Formats: sequence, C-alpha cells, structure tokens
Amino acid sequence: MGLFFSLSVSLYLLLVLSFSSRTTDSLSANVMEGSLYVNSSASIGLIDEDFICATLDWWPPGKCDYGSCSWGNASLLNLVISNLLVPTGRNTSFSPLKIRLGGTLQDKVIYQMIGDQETCPVFNKNTSLMFGFTNGCLTMSRWDQLNIFFKNSGAKVVFGLNALSGRTVGPDGTAIGSWDSSKAEALIRYTANKGYIISGWELGNELSGNGIGTSVTAKQYASDTISLQNLVQKIYTGFQEKPIVLGPGGFYDADWFTEYVNESSNALQVLTQHIYNLGPGVDDHLVEKILDPSYLDGGAQPFRDLQAILKKSGNSTVAWVGEAGGANNSGRNLVSNAFVFGFWYLDQLGMASMYDTKTYCRQTLIGGNYGLLNTATFVPNPDYYR
Repeated sequence: MGLFFSLSVSLYLLLVLSFSSRTTDSLSANVMEGSLYVNSSASIGLIDEDFICATLDWWPPGKCDYGSCSWGNASLLNLVISNLLVPTGRNTSFSPLKIRLGGTLQDKVIYQMIGDQETCPVFNKNTSLMFGFTNGCLTMSRWDQLNIFFKNSGAKVVFGLNALSGRTVGPDGTAIGSWDSSKAEALIRYTANKGYIISGWELGNELSGNGIGTSVTAKQYASDTISLQNLVQKIYTGFQEKPIVLGPGGFYDADWFTEYVNESSNALQVLTQHIYNLGPGVDDHLVEKILDPSYLDGGAQPFRDLQAILKKSGNSTVAWVGEAGGANNSGRNLVSNAFVFGFWYLDQLGMASMYDTKTYCRQTLIGGNYGLLNTATFVPNPDYYR
C-alpha cells in the first residue's frame, strides 16, 4: 500500500507539473519542459499502513440534492452488502482498507437491542426536522450482517456513535446537556460479547464549532469523550487489543479544536476532521477548481493547523481525515465520479501525508456521486484504482 501510494503521488505530481507548465494564447501553445527528481530515500511524513479509508453512510434513497437523488440503496440499513465483495474468490478483497461507518444521520440512529419492545423506525424525509429526516434504527440482526461482511472482507471498521443521545437543542441551536451513553454502552457491549472486531468508536458527526444542524461545546464534548474512553476500557477489560476512541468527526474550528484536544487529555487517540474544500456539488466551476493547483494548495491550512495543535498539546493523539468528499451535498455527477476528480483526490492524499495525517477516509465507498463504486452497478469509478 505504501509503495503504491508513493508511486501514485509521484505520478500525480508529474501530471500537475505538466499541466501547470503549459500556457496558451490565441495563436499557439508553448510547453516548458523540465525534470522532477524524487528522493525516495527521505520521507516528509509517516502514514498508517492502512492509510486509505472509505466511508459507508446512513442516507436513505430519499436523500436528494439539487433535484438529483444519487444515493439509491447505499445506506448502512439497506445496502446489499454481498455486492461489495470483489468476485476474486478471496475473502480479503478490502484488506487493508479502513471503513468508517457514519455521517450526518448517525446522530439520529437508535440502536434496537434484542428484547427491546419499542418500534424500530426507518429514516423518513421530514424537512421540518433537524437534518431533514426522522430517526432511524439499527437492529442487531442488521448489525450482525454488517459485521460478518467486515470480517469476510478483511476491512478494519470505525463506528460513529450517536452523540446527541440525551441532549436537547436550545433556542440558540446549541445542544444542551451531557451525552447519554446508555444505548452506546449496550451496543458496544453486544459487539464485544459477540466477538466482533471494531477498531475504533467515534463520538458524533459534525457537531464541532458551529456544527451542522446543531453543535456541542468543546468542553462538554471533551467530557463526553472521556466518558466514552472509560466505557471502552471497562467493556474491553481483559482484551489484548482495545478499540481506539476518535472524535469529533467535524469541520475544523481553531478555538474549538484546541480546547477539545486540551480538555480531552489522554482519552482521545485520534482527532478527526472533515473536509469538503471544493464547496457545494452544484457549483458549475468544480472542474476549474480541481485543475487549478493554486486553488488546491489553499486546502493545506486545516492540515497544518491540526498538526500544530497536536504538537503543542504534547499528547499522543494523531490526526485523521474522517470524511472527505471534495464537493459537499453528494458531489456532482460526471465530476466527482469521473477521472478528473483524481487530481483533487491524489492532491489531498499527498497533502494529508505531508502534515502527519495518518489516515484519510474518502466519502464514500458507495453512495452519492462521490462514491468509489457506482451506486447502481457496483462497478468501480476511476478513483477506486488510485
């Protein structure tokens, strides 16, 4: 994986240098030739062996953006997971891929444990509600199916927990109260008792800073993260390897992230940020942005700032990109699922590794217009091969 990634980035640099060295006027195109030397004996950053990661989301078929409904049956609740396995006859078709399970609706997911008498609802569109949908429900039978797939595919799994459980949203849009961990504890305990291997438990989705839909203060979020770490340590007592704890799974905000890291102390193993630096998928100028090296270079600041925060904190927490789809709101058909998107993707992979980001999770493995696999046919899109 490391060698393949290194060669991919080198090839990308050659393509960008070739592209950016061309100038065109009304009469002719002049090409400036040059050489690129890559010193393979020295490194500028270290990444995880399983640096490449992809996400699976909760969005149901009713998730539509700009008049286009691009999710189909790609939700964690209705995806025909057997279709994801590459037909090689082997059970390790996604090894050493990490898969992050999460997204906007994870903070509206109810976990229906065996024996629960409450009705298990499905996500239904309701624009008057936060995130535009009603609550949805994960049954343990579906959780069993997913975990069997993860085991057979060889993927390492990070699961995003509902961080709004027990909270209310105040008049200013901020979530009030501490996290009710009882449902999460039941899910984690069930998972551990069944012998399912989860590499990490992540708390919440996009609730940092101003948040998406609502937000939680950094101090409260840090307290909740400590609670999650204590829960993991308790449930996995006696296990040789324990899952890591991740958070906050949100967009970078300097003051919020700094306070969160400092207040979380040693409870947090991985600091996760989300990146959609190309703007909305409806933008007609996405291709121009993707092919503009100076625009892409502007995306380095969050990586640089996060690296500085972690260095200053002095603890062992590392940075990941927990979700990145380039263009938000499901991406753009014929752009984020086309060859041209590789210029953005490879640039991000190289940039992340330069600033000690250990893992990079692409939104999505399947779903929306930015999936690595076609939502309807499961055929790989170009970025799958990068």
